Amino acid sequence: MDTEYKFFAANFPDTPGVYLMKDGRGRILYVGKAKHLRRRLSSYFRNAAAHTPKTRALVSRIRHIDILLTATEKEALLLESGLIKKHRPRYNVVLKDDKQYVLFRLDRTAEFPRLSMTRKVVRDGSVYFGPFTSASAARTVWKLLGKVFPLRKCKDTAFRNRVRPCLYHDIGQCWAPCVLDVDREAYADMVHRVEMLLSGRSMELVDGLTRRMKEASKALEFERAAAYRDQIRAVRKTVEGQAAVIHDNRDRDVIGLAETPQGLGLGLLFVRQGRLLDQKQFFWPGLTLDEGVEVVESFIGQFYGPGRFIPSLIITPMDLADTPLDEVLAERGGASVRIAPPKSTQEKQLLGIARNVAAQATEVRESIASRLQKALRLPEEPVRIECVDASHLGGTDMRVGQVVFEDGRRSPEASRLYAFPELEGAGDDYAALAGWARRRMESGPPWPDLVLIDGGRGQLSAVEKGLAECTLECGWELAAIAKGESRRAGELGDVIFRPGRKNPMPLKPGSPELLFLQKIRDEAHRFVLGRQRRARKKAVLSSELTSLPGIGPKTARILWDHFESLEAMLEADGAAIAGLPGIGPKRGGKIFEALQALRATR
Repeated sequence: MDTEYKFFAANFPDTPGVYLMKDGRGRILYVGKAKHLRRRLSSYFRNAAAHTPKTRALVSRIRHIDILLTATEKEALLLESGLIKKHRPRYNVVLKDDKQYVLFRLDRTAEFPRLSMTRKVVRDGSVYFGPFTSASAARTVWKLLGKVFPLRKCKDTAFRNRVRPCLYHDIGQCWAPCVLDVDREAYADMVHRVEMLLSGRSMELVDGLTRRMKEASKALEFERAAAYRDQIRAVRKTVEGQAAVIHDNRDRDVIGLAETPQGLGLGLLFVRQGRLLDQKQFFWPGLTLDEGVEVVESFIGQFYGPGRFIPSLIITPMDLADTPLDEVLAERGGASVRIAPPKSTQEKQLLGIARNVAAQATEVRESIASRLQKALRLPEEPVRIECVDASHLGGTDMRVGQVVFEDGRRSPEASRLYAFPELEGAGDDYAALAGWARRRMESGPPWPDLVLIDGGRGQLSAVEKGLAECTLECGWELAAIAKGESRRAGELGDVIFRPGRKNPMPLKPGSPELLFLQKIRDEAHRFVLGRQRRARKKAVLSSELTSLPGIGPKTARILWDHFESLEAMLEADGAAIAGLPGIGPKRGGKIFEALQALRATR
């Protein structure tokens, strides 16, 4: 029975740690960290009238609180960030757009550096420029620079093994240092010019190129003068969209907040070498400025993850002095980071720009969860959806595959495959689905908000029957998706059945809700078939392996655990096989000879 949670402060220690607030179904509602757990948790259950609407809604749904103790607040912050990213709780500030943005990478440690695009920062001596929120804009700049600064384009592996110049050399966009004798000083000078441009020293670069162009022209070296002219045009075209906003050479990101009638917006400015390079908007519906500190802290912890470029200064709209965020970011970026409110007039102006960007942020579209709630007439939004599909191969190898979607995204680590050896030879999908329902109940939370079954009314009834046999009251919402009248895969007119209804749900063919359910069904279908084929192939290969002299089931298991494929076993040398635990040199030599004999026959 779902009863109101009773909080007792004495049950919690006053030490650093992370707390996980859960509802009656065991789903994580909120993940938080605290320097003093007892004090922080007590604040949720005191003076409820002073809480924000979000906090009041959260507290009303709490039925259990788990805690994870840490040695320091910094460890708690790292653990909290990882748990939020993994579970994406409903009441946390979660970044939906957490992709890495495009950066330019210049490998200064190479003899002939190349300029490439990447989304990940690696501490390998390279320098990075960016980020660009638009990959197409970054690619346009990269192509423009490649036309006038003929750096090599190929990767290191191709560079070391090339025997003749590539097409880029033929069209004049690469000096081909891979095979030709290129002047290293001239190449290094060109790399220096590219670095000046990307680091914001464009005016200094233009002045130098202009001087060289005039000198070449006076010396009647018109081809060289034309090359400098083209480089000047490329530099001006590259920086023409970047406004100079502050007169120093420091990289900084600026975060601004703005409350709108729909929720809370966050604007992020990327300022590189004093120039405003790009901007980005984020939005959380239903939040207010009262949650501003939590939003900014959570945003910084999630946005500046490992592999992302982290500037030396992050300007925030409030002081975050009591947080170890700067230490965490310094470890992730490999350099000191300062998180602070604006100090100078120019920084305050930048914060105003970021606030204006935040004020323009809006909810782009209605979430798929809210759409499904309306279309399927569910009591609440289905945040966690589990889809199951029963499959067998001619009545044998009965399996039920389960895939999980949370907040519209697949969670691959939550996928499960259920085997039913007791149904071998029967080919009974209904019995397998009923058995899945019983075993899923035994596995415990987190419980699904919606279970989607690949099939029609019969499969839906089978799951209902399996759940009815369980003593625990689950209250899961069920739905089944079946092929349309033509029974063709991928048909837009698939139908959705719900318990207690004779007719399908009125979902329009091609609607976002139906397309999303079809996508989930297809993922479940691919998952169970892929696992079945893999198991069948492995069984055939294992049979082939155990038929060799000196290899029994136990030895085959040792070989499979180490090599993972028969091809890898056939390619292995005798020393690698003899070095496996429990085999030894003498036995390993016999196994190697048997494998080589098998290899010769294949």
